[in-house]
Amino acid sequence: MGILFVTLAGHGHVTPTLAVVEELTRRGAEVDYATGAEHAEAVTGAGARWVELPALPDFRPTTANPIDEWFPHYFRAMSATYPVLLDRCRTDRPDLICYDATNWPARLAARKFGIPAVRTMPHTASNEHFKVMDVDLDRYLTEDTARFAAEHGVELDPWSTVEAPEACSVVFLPREFQPFGETFDDSFHFVGPVLGSRLDEEWSPRRADLPLLFVSLGSVMSDHDFYRACVEQFGDGSWQVAMTAQGVGEVPENIDVRPWFPQPAVLRHADVFISHGGMNSTMEALHQGVPLVIVPQTPEQDANADRVAELGLGERVDDHADLRSAVERVAKSGTIRRNLDRMRAAIENSGGAERAADVILSRALRAV
Repeated sequence: MGILFVTLAGHGHVTPTLAVVEELTRRGAEVDYATGAEHAEAVTGAGARWVELPALPDFRPTTANPIDEWFPHYFRAMSATYPVLLDRCRTDRPDLICYDATNWPARLAARKFGIPAVRTMPHTASNEHFKVMDVDLDRYLTEDTARFAAEHGVELDPWSTVEAPEACSVVFLPREFQPFGETFDDSFHFVGPVLGSRLDEEWSPRRADLPLLFVSLGSVMSDHDFYRACVEQFGDGSWQVAMTAQGVGEVPENIDVRPWFPQPAVLRHADVFISHGGMNSTMEALHQGVPLVIVPQTPEQDANADRVAELGLGERVDDHADLRSAVERVAKSGTIRRNLDRMRAAIENSGGAERAADVILSRALRAV
């Protein structure tokens, strides 16, 4: 059984698939993984063979509103992967293509060659009751998509670059976290977060007598004022802090600043997590039952923060001055603890990597 995964870029998009790749290869499937060079080591470590895709160019916005430039930038980067995927399917046709929802060229390649496909989604899903993105894509992509469609003889419009129907979708969150989750049909498989061998990573806090606060804005965003606010508000020694950051300067002894932490291992010990609210980080915190204080940086993270607050799993904070009080509140809240316990049970019942592999292999076998 030959399976081709396709995810160009983004740790939050690649990382959730790695445990699934591990499970598939353990069951004897041959997995190739098309992605950029920065993820080559990760996918080969999971047991896949790396297929090189053109790198995602650096994004350097020149206007006051970066969103105006991001969508055309990402579309053109995606466009460059299409001929690579076509060539790969001609010369080494897979039995199944698993593609990240944002990687629309893989969907088009699957359609062109009549290859069954599974869409992987590391974020909330969309249907007629809920839209993961409320953006006027026609404003940004109408000309680009029309040009691409004419050049390659395919059907493509702006919205289908981010949301197009698929016979089978694997969603890396529990149905209980998905807004209007009960309205999604059985083509959507909510398997919850999948961590795989990352759960085996080790890390221990410096002290056992202080509560642990983990602070991270993820691998993309950075906010120097935010990090300094954390140092100022938590430097009194009542919390020990593990903070993912660089260039913060001198910090008190109770604050451990590093450019990288093994996040699942830290969360195993954490009492509270201050996060940007990326879905990967949110799911990893809920998997460990850790209350969240979310400081969103993007529209997607805004929605995740609001969902966390709505479900009583933590709080959203938009003012850096409120970090300490928010951390104290969520750490002490019995209501949040009970909600976390229920969500953790929902995650355990979602099936994880094993269920995702079942779904993928079943889809491949039905097409044989």
